[in-house]
Amino acid sequence: MPKSAKAKAEQTVPPPLPEPLTVPVADAHTHLDMQEGTVEEALEKAAAVGVTRLVQIGCDVARARWAVKIAAEHPESIWAAVALHPNEAPRIEADGGPAALEAALAEIAELAALPQVRAIGETGLDYYRTGDEGVAAQQRSFRSHLALAKELDKALVIHDREAHADVLRILKEDGAPRRTVFHCYSGDAEMAAVCAAEGYFMSFAGNVTFASAGPLRAALAAAPPELLLVETDAPFLTPAPFRGRPNAPYLIPVTLRAMAEVKGLDEADLARHLAANTERAFG
Repeated sequence: MPKSAKAKAEQTVPPPLPEPLTVPVADAHTHLDMQEGTVEEALEKAAAVGVTRLVQIGCDVARARWAVKIAAEHPESIWAAVALHPNEAPRIEADGGPAALEAALAEIAELAALPQVRAIGETGLDYYRTGDEGVAAQQRSFRSHLALAKELDKALVIHDREAHADVLRILKEDGAPRRTVFHCYSGDAEMAAVCAAEGYFMSFAGNVTFASAGPLRAALAAAPPELLLVETDAPFLTPAPFRGRPNAPYLIPVTLRAMAEVKGLDEADLARHLAANTERAFG
C-alpha cells in the first residue's frame, strides 16, 4: 500500500483505550449521534477508562429530540442539552423566515423543560462560518436561549467562535444564567480572567493538546481549577497524538492528563475538581 494510502487508512482507525483514570469524570460535551458505533458501545468504552457520565448535545431540533430520547434511556450515564446551534438559526430563518425560527425555538423550549435535559446548548455566536447576513438571527437566537436557561434555571452551554466580544457583551446586557459554560473554550488568558471574575465555567477539549495551541494553554493556566470542565466535542478535536483519527468520550483521559500538566496538578486532583464542577454545572 502506498505510504499516503496507508496513512489515510490509519486515520479511520479509532485510537486505543488510554490508561483508566483513578477518579471518574464526565465528558461535558459530546455528539454521540455523529460518532460510529452504538450508544451502548460508546458508554462501555468510556466507563472502562473512568468516564462515567456524558453530556449529549442536541444542536438542532431533530438532534435535540434524539438527545432527549437517549438521555431518558440511559439516566445513569447521559444528560441531555438542547438548543439551536448558532449556524442553525440563520439557516432556518433563510429557509422559512422569522416564523420558522420562532417555531424551532418553541420546540427547543418544550424539550428543554424535560428533567433529563440539564442544559440549554450549544447556543451562542459563530462568526467563522456565518457571514454578516446571519449575525442578527444568531444574536436573536442566542438571547432566546439565554432567557430560556434563566427561566428553567438550567446551565447555558455557549459556542463561541470568533465572537468573544459580542458573546460577553450579550451575557452582560441580558444577565447570564446562574451556570454558564463556555464549551470548547477558545479565548485567551485575558478572557479567561473575565470569565473567572463572572464565575463562568471554561470547558477544554482536545485542541488544547495541539502544538499550535500555546495561547489556549496559557488560558488554561490562568483559569481557576474550580471553574474547569473537560470535554471531547467528539467526533471532532481528537487530542494529540491521535489528531485526525476518530474522537470519542473514552479519550477524555488523554486531554485531562494534558490539562493536569499545564495546571501543575496531580491527575487525580484535577479529576476531582472536574467531577465536582460537572455536578455544579449540570447536576
